Amino acid sequence: MACRCVCAVFGVVFVLMASSAVCAGKAFPDEAPPPPSGAPTTDVFGYKTAVILGTVEGLTEYLPVSSTGHLILANEFLGLKNSAASPSPSGENKVPSSLESAADAYVIVIQFGAILAVLFAYWGRVRGLVFGLFAGKRESFLLTRNIVIAFLPAAFLGFLFNKHIEAVLFGVRPVIFALFTGALVMLGVEFWYRRRRIAGKEDGGGEGPEMHELTASRALGIGVAQCFALWPGMSRSMVTICGGYLAGLRPARATEFSFLLGLVTLTCASVYKTIGSGGKMLAAFDLGPLVAGIVTATFTSFFAVKWMVGWINRHGLSYFAWYRIVLAIALYIYFRP
Repeated sequence: MACRCVCAVFGVVFVLMASSAVCAGKAFPDEAPPPPSGAPTTDVFGYKTAVILGTVEGLTEYLPVSSTGHLILANEFLGLKNSAASPSPSGENKVPSSLESAADAYVIVIQFGAILAVLFAYWGRVRGLVFGLFAGKRESFLLTRNIVIAFLPAAFLGFLFNKHIEAVLFGVRPVIFALFTGALVMLGVEFWYRRRRIAGKEDGGGEGPEMHELTASRALGIGVAQCFALWPGMSRSMVTICGGYLAGLRPARATEFSFLLGLVTLTCASVYKTIGSGGKMLAAFDLGPLVAGIVTATFTSFFAVKWMVGWINRHGLSYFAWYRIVLAIALYIYFRP
């Protein structure tokens, strides 16, 4: 039953990726010719495209398979990486912006949907955390401290190297390598955790520490792990869950900490990208499809989040690792020169 459930989720992602290629009307992304000068971009980025990207984002954001990597691949299949956007109808954008750069920005901004999903799914936890801070509760303070500490390393590196990362790593081949490498890391961490659990070496007895019981140094370790998620295809969820394992958290708690940390990380990344590239996206895409993609991501992320904690607690990370390996090999064969 468990295997059928995870295969169904991955099957949906594969179908959406195939739909992307069909929508693009081509067999190989690099062969797509650019649209004629002045052609309307809504033909390229319409509601169908937005729903596809929103669903891919929602299903993969909190799964340890890399939503950004999947969205970059979807952009390739949809032809968004090989087109040039027209100037805005108002004429304010005198120089046509690249549809590729606008699509890369949308990959980040669409995460607003995933943010809303976590707020809905963990509203009680988030509200209790905020109220606990105002009430001076020690547990709330410690958990907030750990989230902030874990957030800072990736925020610092992302701010410094954001443009370099987008220029070098936002592509198919870096994503393929990251998918494969991340899978090996997941299998290694899962093996280590199972051996440690069998040996009875978990902190706090068999239950492990609560999220607020993590020391500052272990929270920082999770934050350092999150830095690897700046590489598209590696997966923020994957590296923070693995970091939680190594910090002594049980799978369910490592996953919940990853969600709460993601709430802060994704919010800051999406706001930053919206401020920097919001005008570029609105010049390239209509507002309606943008909103449709975010709404779709919200609903699909909500169901993925509710399912994810129970799945990892029962089955661990191995299924996701093998999915990444199969996907990486398939993509390597497909995009091989």
